[in-house]
Amino acid sequence: MQRLKPHLTQASAPLTHAVEVVNEFGERYALSIPSERALTVYVDKRELITLMTLGARPEWLVAGYLLNQRLVASVEDIESVTVDWEVGAAAVTTRSGIADLAEKTARRVVTTGCGQGSVFGDMMDGVNQLKLPDTRITQAELYAVVNAIRLQQSVYKSAGSVHGCALFAGEELLLFVEDVGRHNAIDTIAGWMALNGHGSAGKVLYTTGRLTSEMVVKAAQMGIAVVVSRSGMTQMGHMVAHKLGLCAIGRATHKRFLCFSGAERLELQPELAAGTLRAAA
Repeated sequence: MQRLKPHLTQASAPLTHAVEVVNEFGERYALSIPSERALTVYVDKRELITLMTLGARPEWLVAGYLLNQRLVASVEDIESVTVDWEVGAAAVTTRSGIADLAEKTARRVVTTGCGQGSVFGDMMDGVNQLKLPDTRITQAELYAVVNAIRLQQSVYKSAGSVHGCALFAGEELLLFVEDVGRHNAIDTIAGWMALNGHGSAGKVLYTTGRLTSEMVVKAAQMGIAVVVSRSGMTQMGHMVAHKLGLCAIGRATHKRFLCFSGAERLELQPELAAGTLRAAA
Protein backbone atom coordinates (compact mmCIF):
# COMPACT_ATOMS: atom_id res chain seq x y z
CA MET A 1 0.00 0.00 0.00
CA GLN A 2 1.37 3.41 -0.95
CA ARG A 3 2.16 5.69 1.99
CA LEU A 4 0.12 8.87 2.27
CA LYS A 5 2.63 11.69 2.39
CA PRO A 6 1.63 15.15 3.57
CA HIS A 7 1.92 18.10 1.24
CA LEU A 8 4.73 20.37 2.41
CA THR A 9 5.67 23.89 1.44
CA GLN A 10 9.35 24.62 0.93
CA ALA A 11 9.60 27.76 3.02
CA SER A 12 13.08 29.16 3.50
CA ALA A 13 14.58 31.99 5.50
CA PRO A 14 18.10 33.40 6.01
CA LEU A 15 19.93 31.52 8.76
CA THR A 16 22.19 34.41 9.77
CA HIS A 17 21.88 38.18 10.08
CA ALA A 18 24.67 40.79 9.82
CA VAL A 19 25.01 43.30 12.63
CA GLU A 20 27.58 45.93 13.55
CA VAL A 21 29.56 45.29 16.72
CA VAL A 22 32.19 47.21 18.68
CA ASN A 23 35.09 45.33 20.27
CA GLU A 24 37.22 46.12 23.31
CA PHE A 25 39.49 48.36 21.19
CA GLY A 26 36.59 50.48 19.96
CA GLU A 27 36.80 48.92 16.49
CA ARG A 28 33.54 48.56 14.55
CA TYR A 29 32.90 45.75 12.12
CA ALA A 30 30.14 43.56 10.69
CA LEU A 31 29.45 40.21 12.33
CA SER A 32 27.04 37.43 11.45
CA ILE A 33 24.72 36.20 14.19
CA PRO A 34 22.08 33.43 13.99
CA SER A 35 18.62 34.45 12.94
CA GLU A 36 15.80 33.70 15.36
CA ARG A 37 12.15 33.90 14.39
CA ALA A 38 8.83 32.92 15.87
CA LEU A 39 6.79 30.23 14.16
CA THR A 40 3.27 29.84 15.50
CA VAL A 41 1.85 26.39 14.79
CA TYR A 42 -1.86 26.01 14.08
CA VAL A 43 -3.41 22.54 13.93
CA ASP A 44 -6.73 22.39 12.11
CA LYS A 45 -7.06 26.18 12.62
CA ARG A 46 -6.41 25.94 16.35
CA GLU A 47 -3.33 27.68 17.76
CA LEU A 48 -1.04 25.12 19.37
CA ILE A 49 2.34 26.66 20.24
CA THR A 50 4.94 29.18 19.11
CA LEU A 51 8.39 27.76 18.38
CA MET A 52 11.50 29.95 18.29
CA THR A 53 13.63 28.68 15.42
CA LEU A 54 16.28 29.45 12.83
CA GLY A 55 13.74 28.37 10.24
CA ALA A 56 16.02 26.15 8.16
CA ARG A 57 13.53 23.30 7.66
CA PRO A 58 10.29 24.46 9.29
CA GLU A 59 8.04 21.79 7.74
CA TRP A 60 10.26 18.96 9.04
CA LEU A 61 10.37 20.71 12.43
CA VAL A 62 6.58 20.95 12.70
CA ALA A 63 6.01 17.35 11.61
CA GLY A 64 8.66 16.07 14.02
CA TYR A 65 7.29 18.18 16.85
CA LEU A 66 3.80 16.71 16.42
CA LEU A 67 5.26 13.20 16.32
CA ASN A 68 7.51 13.63 19.35
CA GLN A 69 4.65 15.18 21.32
CA ARG A 70 2.57 12.12 20.38
CA LEU A 71 -0.16 14.38 19.01
CA VAL A 72 -0.12 12.33 15.79
CA ALA A 73 0.76 8.66 15.47
CA SER A 74 2.44 8.97 12.06
CA VAL A 75 3.04 11.48 9.30
CA GLU A 76 0.21 9.82 7.39
CA ASP A 77 -2.14 11.52 9.85
CA ILE A 78 -0.98 14.88 8.47
CA GLU A 79 -2.51 16.13 5.24
CA SER A 80 -0.38 19.26 4.85
CA VAL A 81 2.05 21.64 6.54
CA THR A 82 1.99 25.15 5.10
CA VAL A 83 4.60 27.62 6.37
CA ASP A 84 4.32 31.35 5.66
CA TRP A 85 7.20 33.43 6.96
CA GLU A 86 5.37 36.66 6.07
CA VAL A 87 3.09 36.04 9.05
CA GLY A 88 5.34 33.61 10.95
CA ALA A 89 2.83 30.78 10.93
CA ALA A 90 2.67 27.08 10.14
CA ALA A 91 -0.80 25.78 9.31
CA VAL A 92 -1.19 22.04 9.82
CA THR A 93 -4.17 20.21 8.39
CA THR A 94 -4.74 16.68 9.64
CA ARG A 95 -6.68 14.01 7.77
CA SER A 96 -9.06 13.09 10.59
CA GLY A 97 -8.42 15.64 13.34
CA ILE A 98 -6.68 14.97 16.64
CA ALA A 99 -8.87 13.32 19.26
CA ASP A 100 -8.88 15.03 22.66
CA LEU A 101 -6.48 17.76 21.50
CA ALA A 102 -7.61 20.12 24.27
CA GLU A 103 -7.03 17.46 26.91
CA LYS A 104 -3.65 16.45 25.48
CA THR A 105 -2.40 20.04 25.45
CA ALA A 106 -3.96 21.18 28.73
CA ARG A 107 -0.76 20.56 30.68
CA ARG A 108 2.34 22.20 29.28
CA VAL A 109 5.81 21.73 30.75
CA VAL A 110 8.51 24.29 29.91
CA THR A 111 11.70 22.28 29.54
CA THR A 112 15.38 23.09 29.99
CA GLY A 113 16.00 23.34 26.25
CA CYS A 114 17.74 26.45 24.91
CA GLY A 115 15.04 28.84 23.78
CA GLN A 116 12.72 26.97 26.19
CA GLY A 117 11.17 23.87 24.72
CA SER A 118 7.76 22.60 25.71
CA VAL A 119 6.22 19.19 26.16
CA PHE A 120 2.52 18.50 26.60
CA GLY A 121 1.15 16.23 29.31
CA ASP A 122 3.31 13.80 31.23
CA MET A 123 6.32 13.14 29.05
CA MET A 124 6.98 9.92 30.93
CA ASP A 125 3.67 8.43 29.75
CA GLY A 126 4.33 5.32 27.68
CA VAL A 127 8.10 5.35 28.20
CA ASN A 128 8.08 1.88 29.75
CA GLN A 129 6.42 0.50 26.61
CA LEU A 130 9.14 1.73 24.26
CA LYS A 131 11.27 -1.01 22.71
CA LEU A 132 14.56 -0.01 21.18
CA PRO A 133 16.29 -1.81 18.29
CA ASP A 134 19.50 -3.77 18.84
CA THR A 135 21.73 -0.92 17.69
CA ARG A 136 25.38 -0.99 18.69
CA ILE A 137 28.38 1.25 18.13
CA THR A 138 32.11 0.57 18.14
CA GLN A 139 34.64 2.93 19.65
CA ALA A 140 36.06 3.49 16.17
CA GLU A 141 32.61 4.49 14.88
CA LEU A 142 32.16 6.80 17.85
CA TYR A 143 35.42 8.57 17.03
CA ALA A 144 34.34 8.83 13.39
CA VAL A 145 31.05 10.46 14.45
CA VAL A 146 32.85 13.02 16.62
CA ASN A 147 35.33 13.78 13.84
CA ALA A 148 32.59 14.18 11.22
CA ILE A 149 30.90 16.80 13.40
CA ARG A 150 34.23 18.57 13.90
CA LEU A 151 34.65 18.88 10.12
CA GLN A 152 31.02 19.79 9.39
CA GLN A 153 30.41 23.27 8.00
CA SER A 154 27.91 24.94 10.28
CA VAL A 155 26.15 28.10 11.37
CA TYR A 156 27.83 27.61 14.74
CA LYS A 157 31.29 28.03 13.20
CA SER A 158 30.32 31.25 11.42
CA ALA A 159 27.91 32.78 13.90
CA GLY A 160 27.83 30.71 17.11
CA SER A 161 24.87 30.59 19.52
CA VAL A 162 23.10 27.53 18.08
CA HIS A 163 22.82 23.82 18.82
CA GLY A 164 23.16 21.01 16.32
CA CYS A 165 21.91 17.45 15.99
CA ALA A 166 23.01 14.84 13.48
CA LEU A 167 21.84 11.41 12.40
CA PHE A 168 24.37 8.71 11.52
CA ALA A 169 24.19 5.20 10.11
CA GLY A 170 27.48 3.74 11.23
CA GLU A 171 30.07 6.32 10.19
CA GLU A 172 27.83 7.81 7.48
CA LEU A 173 26.36 11.23 8.22
CA LEU A 174 22.76 11.21 6.98
CA LEU A 175 21.53 14.59 8.19
CA PHE A 176 22.87 17.56 10.15
CA VAL A 177 20.46 20.15 11.57
CA GLU A 178 21.08 23.32 13.57
CA ASP A 179 18.60 25.46 15.48
CA VAL A 180 18.41 27.83 18.42
CA GLY A 181 17.49 24.89 20.66
CA ARG A 182 18.53 21.26 20.57
CA HIS A 183 14.89 20.21 21.01
CA ASN A 184 14.04 21.88 17.68
CA ALA A 185 16.98 20.18 15.98
CA ILE A 186 15.97 16.70 17.16
CA ASP A 187 12.33 17.32 16.19
CA THR A 188 13.49 18.34 12.70
CA ILE A 189 15.42 15.08 12.36
CA ALA A 190 12.36 13.15 13.58
CA GLY A 191 10.26 14.85 10.91
CA TRP A 192 12.81 14.10 8.19
CA MET A 193 13.02 10.43 9.19
CA ALA A 194 9.25 9.99 9.21
CA LEU A 195 8.61 11.91 6.00
CA ASN A 196 11.28 9.97 4.11
CA GLY A 197 10.55 6.54 5.56
CA HIS A 198 13.92 6.11 7.30
CA GLY A 199 13.91 3.34 9.89
CA SER A 200 15.70 3.74 13.19
CA ALA A 201 17.63 0.45 13.34
CA GLY A 202 21.37 1.04 13.28
CA LYS A 203 20.99 4.81 13.60
CA VAL A 204 22.99 6.96 16.02
CA LEU A 205 21.95 10.44 17.13
CA TYR A 206 24.53 13.12 17.93
CA THR A 207 23.72 16.35 19.76
CA THR A 208 25.83 19.28 20.85
CA GLY A 209 23.56 19.81 23.86
CA ARG A 210 23.24 18.06 27.19
CA LEU A 211 21.28 14.84 27.47
CA THR A 212 18.19 15.81 29.45
CA SER A 213 15.15 13.59 30.02
CA GLU A 214 13.41 15.39 27.15
CA MET A 215 16.20 14.57 24.71
CA VAL A 216 16.41 10.94 25.84
CA VAL A 217 12.65 10.41 25.60
CA LYS A 218 12.49 12.01 22.15
CA ALA A 219 15.37 9.87 20.90
CA ALA A 220 13.72 6.74 22.27
CA GLN A 221 10.38 7.65 20.68
CA MET A 222 12.24 7.92 17.37
CA GLY A 223 13.64 4.42 17.96
CA ILE A 224 17.20 5.67 18.46
CA ALA A 225 19.11 3.43 20.86
CA VAL A 226 22.51 5.20 20.82
CA VAL A 227 22.85 8.92 21.57
CA VAL A 228 26.14 10.84 21.65
CA SER A 229 26.70 14.31 23.09
CA ARG A 230 29.68 16.57 23.46
CA SER A 231 28.03 17.80 26.68
CA GLY A 232 26.98 16.01 29.86
CA MET A 233 23.83 14.37 31.18
CA THR A 234 21.20 15.19 33.79
CA GLN A 235 20.03 12.86 36.57
CA MET A 236 16.57 12.38 35.06
CA GLY A 237 18.04 11.84 31.61
CA HIS A 238 20.28 9.15 33.09
CA MET A 239 17.38 7.49 34.88
CA VAL A 240 15.27 7.29 31.72
CA ALA A 241 18.18 6.10 29.56
CA HIS A 242 19.07 3.38 32.08
CA LYS A 243 15.44 2.21 32.25
CA LEU A 244 15.23 1.97 28.46
CA GLY A 245 18.64 0.41 27.93
CA LEU A 246 19.60 3.39 25.78
CA CYS A 247 23.33 3.91 25.26
CA ALA A 248 24.05 7.50 26.33
CA ILE A 249 27.57 8.73 25.62
CA GLY A 250 28.52 12.19 26.83
CA ARG A 251 31.49 14.54 26.93
CA ALA A 252 32.57 13.12 23.60
CA THR A 253 35.39 15.29 22.29
CA HIS A 254 38.38 14.12 20.29
CA LYS A 255 39.15 10.68 21.79
CA ARG A 256 37.57 11.25 25.17
CA PHE A 257 34.06 10.20 26.19
CA LEU A 258 32.00 8.89 29.08
CA CYS A 259 29.39 6.17 28.62
CA PHE A 260 26.67 6.97 31.16
CA SER A 261 24.29 4.09 30.37
CA GLY A 262 23.77 1.16 28.01
CA ALA A 263 27.46 0.25 27.90
CA GLU A 264 26.50 -3.17 26.52
CA ARG A 265 25.77 -1.42 23.21
CA LEU A 266 29.30 0.02 23.03
CA GLU A 267 32.14 -2.15 21.73
CA LEU A 268 35.19 -0.77 23.47
CA GLN A 269 38.54 -0.59 21.67
CA PRO A 270 40.78 0.94 24.36
CA GLU A 271 43.86 0.74 22.14
CA LEU A 272 42.33 3.51 19.99
CA ALA A 273 42.54 5.89 22.94
CA ALA A 274 46.32 5.49 23.18
CA GLY A 275 48.00 8.80 23.92
CA THR A 276 44.86 10.28 25.52
CA LEU A 277 45.54 11.65 28.99
CA ARG A 278 43.33 10.18 31.70
CA ALA A 279 41.07 12.65 33.45
CA ALA A 280 42.09 13.48 36.99
CA ALA A 281 40.13 11.59 39.64
